[in-house]
Amino acid sequence: MKNTLFRHAAWLLSLGLAGCAAATTQPTTDAAASATSNAVNNLGADIAAAATPAATPVAAPADEQSFKVVTEQFADLRVLRYQVPGFEQLDPKQKELLYYLYEAALAGRDIIYDQNYRHNLRVRRTLEALWEANQQRMASSSNTQQVDQAQKLNVYAKRVWFSNGVHHHYSTRKFVPECSREYFAELVRGVDSKSLPLLPGESVDQFLAAITPVIFDPTLDAKRVNQEAGQDLVKTSANNFYQNLTQKEVEDYYAKKINKKDLRPISYGLNSRLVKDKSGKIVEQPWKVGGLYSPAITQIVYWLGKAADVAETPEQKLALQKLVKYYSSGDLKVWDDYNIAWVHDTKSRVDVVNGFIEVYGDPLGYRASYESVVSFKDLEATKRIKAIGDQAQWFENNSPIKPEHKKKNVVGITAKVITTVVESGDAAPATPIGINLPNATWIRKEHGSKSVQLGNIVEAYDQASAGGMLDEFAYSDEEKQRAKQYGSLAGKLHTDMHEVIGHASGQLNPGVGTTKETLKSYASAIEEGRADLVALYYLMDHKLIQLGVVPNLEVGKAEYDSYIRNGLMTQLSRLTLGETVEEAHMRNRQMVAKWAYEKGRKDNVVEKVQKDGKTYFRINDYDKLRNLFGQLLRETQRITSEGDYNGAKTLIETYGVKVDPAIHKEVLQRYQKLNIAPYAGFIQPRLVPVEREGKVVDVKLEYPSDFAQQMLEYGRKYSFLPNAN
Repeated sequence: MKNTLFRHAAWLLSLGLAGCAAATTQPTTDAAASATSNAVNNLGADIAAAATPAATPVAAPADEQSFKVVTEQFADLRVLRYQVPGFEQLDPKQKELLYYLYEAALAGRDIIYDQNYRHNLRVRRTLEALWEANQQRMASSSNTQQVDQAQKLNVYAKRVWFSNGVHHHYSTRKFVPECSREYFAELVRGVDSKSLPLLPGESVDQFLAAITPVIFDPTLDAKRVNQEAGQDLVKTSANNFYQNLTQKEVEDYYAKKINKKDLRPISYGLNSRLVKDKSGKIVEQPWKVGGLYSPAITQIVYWLGKAADVAETPEQKLALQKLVKYYSSGDLKVWDDYNIAWVHDTKSRVDVVNGFIEVYGDPLGYRASYESVVSFKDLEATKRIKAIGDQAQWFENNSPIKPEHKKKNVVGITAKVITTVVESGDAAPATPIGINLPNATWIRKEHGSKSVQLGNIVEAYDQASAGGMLDEFAYSDEEKQRAKQYGSLAGKLHTDMHEVIGHASGQLNPGVGTTKETLKSYASAIEEGRADLVALYYLMDHKLIQLGVVPNLEVGKAEYDSYIRNGLMTQLSRLTLGETVEEAHMRNRQMVAKWAYEKGRKDNVVEKVQKDGKTYFRINDYDKLRNLFGQLLRETQRITSEGDYNGAKTLIETYGVKVDPAIHKEVLQRYQKLNIAPYAGFIQPRLVPVEREGKVVDVKLEYPSDFAQQMLEYGRKYSFLPNAN
């Protein structure tokens, strides 16, 4: 796997934030895509009626002075809001296009719930059915125990909404309500049974018997994505990507199916569930119109068709038509065609990511989760990231990796800062801060890629800074001052370079399969580490001063401080004592930081020090640390280029997985005193069309402020899938 979403960037966490990451054109006509789009548009009347905005409280736009970014905090989560500056200056057609893409994005919301776990939709709809009754009990009861039970169920419901299911969005471990089973059952029996997600012929008692262990038993389907070495990663993962299969059966299935000599392979398994039927035959069930998730995908396709009709450029229209054709056919070759067309659409200001994109939810790295990010280009902020993208070949030529692993011709990197309008699926409520797509290695090599930073999301994180982390975990006043002066710029540049030149760098050796085939469960962590290392290596390079993107190398030092501090200490605040590191980004950050610390011990490059009874990590030689980052970059690229599974396993298992229990305990104790939730996500803006004589003439932007109410609104408006799929 190439590109990924750089979630929860290290600098955000270390600064004390609650969240945390010349093209040729294609032909402008595609008869098949056009025909599909026209056919789908015939569904218009029914779907448009279904999408009519519900009667919800209006949340008026707010100016920057009065806009409230942080709305609430519960469990280990904070809920934030972001603004969409520049929206009002867009022309009516651009706003109309954004509205259609917004509806397409949200139409797929049910899909991520079902992909994450087969019972998630039933759980979510149960909580939606109980919400009002639970609020009434909390408001009217004088019984403090009952109020406490109601509050605990409230928190559980919000956690399910935040994580798109019953497993934590980041650790993927199952969480359970703190209220009692008896309280839950009493509420269920007290509401109209018609509001409950009952299966055909199922009674309320039968429903309770089925749903109670799903919600309350922490050992049942305990982990959504299991990456623990030595276990069957398919059988022990609770995601809904496989049925009745073992890891070996899946690997054998694709070993026979994939032609490793194919220089332009499709993304096998990307858009399907793999199942073994009663006869023992293994079959793929594609997610498409007429296949799995058809009711939701039909809605997505309808709105994408509407968007294609008002596209800004012929290139954008072609890309959207191909995306419609892909969703309609399920053909992964068409997915590649779409990605190529999307990469070549460089002139449109409005853009969208929509599809089954990232494979973090599959421990084997085949199947992708639904997501969408709708945006438009921030013209001014793009200048910084574009300056880096324009020099991609220089960065490749001067990389410390082996010459045979370097690309001789880095093509088509489109780098920009975007203003996010709405996110959905796996991108919300917890969001990336940077995106680099497409993932297919051969498309990136032959056609290029798009690298973006979500500018207004980063700005919201910045505004939501909780403080305290820096004072608690930074060793010296010099380190703290450098972070305060340069940390924000350093973090943005790290994301820029991670996405723009990190994921775009290097190449596979001839005949070597894709990383998900060769590196298997370690592919994501190695790829994220490799991209991080490219950014880290060049953050201390005078080239950035020459490009005018940094004033001095103190910016690079600030990021080195942050990265080491986070990789060796502060990210452990996200783990329960005794846990090992499993999430790919956390593994990569610990691997990079710990490897550099261990390899630099002889020269005391990074020093573990004690002050006032607390542990700190202090960098003594930034130049030598840069050299170590270069050495590790060379090794991770070698592993990637050669498809060295054992090398990847050794690197990740040795440095990225195991946690020092003494350090972990200390971090948790120090972190607890700060009262900062380690994760953050967002309430989405709302787009409301203004219609005249049946046509959209303008679109209004609103900023809802109540997380639960938005989730309930989405549940009413965008529930298209059956309870069981």
